[in-house]
Amino acid sequence: MQDAILDKLKNQYPQEQYEIIKKAYDFAKEAHAGQKRQSGEDYFVHPVAVSEILIDMGLDCETVMAAFLHDVIEDTPHTGEELENLFGKTVVMLVNGVTKLNKLQFKSSVDEQAENLRKMLFAMSDDIRVIIIKLADRLHNMRTLLFKSSDRQKEISRETLEIYAPIAERLGMGTIKGELEDLAMRYLNPDDYYALVQKISAKKVERQEFVQNVVKDIQAKLAEMKVEGEVNGRPKHFYSIYKKMQSGKEFEQIYDLIAVRIIVDTIKDCYAVLGAIHTMWKPLPGRFKDYIAMPKANNYQSLHTTVISQYGSPFEIQIRTHEMHDIAEFGIAAHWKYKEGRLTSDQSIMDDRMQWIRSIMEVQKDLRDNAEFLQSLKVDLYPDEVFVITPKGKVVSLPKGATGIDFAYAVHTEVGNKCVGIKVDGKIVPINTRLSNNSIVEVITSNASKGPSRDWLKFVATAGARNKIRAYFKKEMREENIKRGREMLEREAKHRGYSLSELLNNEEWIKYFKNHYGTSSNMEDIYAELGYGNITTNKIIFKLIDCFKKSADNLTPIISSTKASRMSNKKGNGVLIRGYDDFLIRLSHCCNPVPGDKIVGYVSRGRGVSIHRADCPNMKNIEAERIIEADWSQNMTCNFTATLEILCINRSNLLVDITTFFANRKKLLTQVNAKVDDKLQAIITIGVQITNINELDEMISKLKGIEGVLNVHRI
Repeated sequence: MQDAILDKLKNQYPQEQYEIIKKAYDFAKEAHAGQKRQSGEDYFVHPVAVSEILIDMGLDCETVMAAFLHDVIEDTPHTGEELENLFGKTVVMLVNGVTKLNKLQFKSSVDEQAENLRKMLFAMSDDIRVIIIKLADRLHNMRTLLFKSSDRQKEISRETLEIYAPIAERLGMGTIKGELEDLAMRYLNPDDYYALVQKISAKKVERQEFVQNVVKDIQAKLAEMKVEGEVNGRPKHFYSIYKKMQSGKEFEQIYDLIAVRIIVDTIKDCYAVLGAIHTMWKPLPGRFKDYIAMPKANNYQSLHTTVISQYGSPFEIQIRTHEMHDIAEFGIAAHWKYKEGRLTSDQSIMDDRMQWIRSIMEVQKDLRDNAEFLQSLKVDLYPDEVFVITPKGKVVSLPKGATGIDFAYAVHTEVGNKCVGIKVDGKIVPINTRLSNNSIVEVITSNASKGPSRDWLKFVATAGARNKIRAYFKKEMREENIKRGREMLEREAKHRGYSLSELLNNEEWIKYFKNHYGTSSNMEDIYAELGYGNITTNKIIFKLIDCFKKSADNLTPIISSTKASRMSNKKGNGVLIRGYDDFLIRLSHCCNPVPGDKIVGYVSRGRGVSIHRADCPNMKNIEAERIIEADWSQNMTCNFTATLEILCINRSNLLVDITTFFANRKKLLTQVNAKVDDKLQAIITIGVQITNINELDEMISKLKGIEGVLNVHRI
């Protein structure tokens, strides 16, 4: 095998390039000397096999060198610097990229899987050849999976089916994608796989004879038309058949089990041959697809038609040019193919092929929520597409279920932001209308538009549109988002029995925040993301509470003895802790204790003692060891705030009478809120400053005597 690959290299690459590839071959062979695979064969068999896959695809010199060397840094003592001195920066960059991907393990953990996928996308964006080498590496590993344990076979196969095969599909690498899927199915669904093999084998001879006759008829027709072309049979991949059967089709209903491919020189020839085919056999209604006029998202182009033979058997015919065939088989890798000894690579075509990766990177950079990132990636890896047309005739591919807003943002971000309406086939339709194939879609824009609506997030289907809408709110409405986010987090903290300021002011959170978000970030960034919905409140509050509890575990009690815990109480709140009144204390706003209430103290981290009413609901979730005894001092000179809720029959001058009640007693009000419920009863919330609980009880009693007041209670 190793001698054979050297012959293949000599035949395919110029002498100068052959010599440098041979140098990489020799170096890798020496580096892996003595190493064995689980099958017992020499380890060097693997890099040779990976390289051969890439040579057969026509990849360039640097890619083949990197394939021979791709395990050297990871599995031998040789370093990247050593390889760079011998083979150059580009080859080492490719080797390092594949080495990083080899270390990825796709586990069930959402966070870990998302982070690993991000690394893969970054590696792909640096140089797409990294993932091409990795796909060849994965293909050979799948071909030799027999020597792994059953559990490991399934784990690798599942990862292949969920991640690598879809990436090959998106990059247009149909040959590799099909074989990866078939190999994965063999280990994940062995019963279905071998049952399908048996069904196909049962009619193999009959089918081969049928295809041979069809090929002869088509070749004769091409000769008659004086069209140069190749005609051959195409085996259908088992997994593709299996998926169609899973969707409800019977084995006999899958018409492309028998398939013939015609490869000609020009697009004109493609359509001419199609017309001739339809004169030879009757086309099956609804089974014609023109992927030349409307290519797939991965730039696949071909004409597909299903016809019925003279024997009544339906079969599929695919018609394409040689260039289309290369792209269909090898996808983005086709742009490194050699022609007449020279590498051909059209940058504009390459940019077009890389568009998917760039769009994924654009979407993911602002998505900190890993579950949402995985969902976005899943939408892009498993597309069910519709093709719509701009007024200028450009075809735009969108996922099935995409709306006019998705289309607007696919055209341009500003077009989406200024969209005020959508026309489909010349008629104005609702902006959430789901688009269908071949529709002509026009976006109505206005410079007077106030921007996108948050409601759009409820129906857009593409991750790109969703991300751009959120980016708008993130940039244009930052202050509002910060306010909304802070209020959301404060409410959630209070609901769980904590003070947000207390949660934020601990060393564990500060350390976590610095490591996770970077020194250039601040809490306003978190509030903003909460406000526009990019991250959930639970995600932050759970981490805050976790850090707070870790700080509490490491906390030296503030009040270890009376002498050690004496601090100046400059506010004179009139609270005694263990008989002393000189502690740093603060009255909790969640329950607003006043003299006369039974109270307890809560020891907080570096902020003294917070005082709560003993019946405060938030104290139920507090660690018992941090609660201490507290009493009111007999010598109090300060005021306290109490909040009352007054339920009344609604009438004119009601609020005037209630506020006059407090004014006559010279009581300072700190808040007044009034609303009417669905029973037309008035609910008035008032904050009032008092000196003790007795004074409060007296006011509650007298408030009940005001006309229309039904009930008064403290909150």
